[in-house]
Amino acid sequence: METMDQAYFNKLAKQLMFELSDAEIADLQAEFVILQKQIALLEAIDTDGVTEMIYPFAQETTFLREDQVDHVIAREDALSNASAVLAGHIHVPKVVK
Repeated sequence: METMDQAYFNKLAKQLMFELSDAEIADLQAEFVILQKQIALLEAIDTDGVTEMIYPFAQETTFLREDQVDHVIAREDALSNASAVLAGHIHVPKVVK
């Protein structure tokens, strides 16, 4: 795991295309220390024998409506206005690494 030093946050900010002041980096470092302590507390919880849940409620939700397909656009029509198409999908430039 990388250390959360000033160079790390400067590198990360540069990759995300924004700038951080030294005070903001200090605040982030303090928040990451707190976050790492919280993660350590969660990892210390004994979960042996606990059944995993994929949904936080035991009852299945029944109030959602059924999907109804009523208007479908052909792929060619949907891609006709795109400035760049790659492998049948709209191609957009990469913004964040």
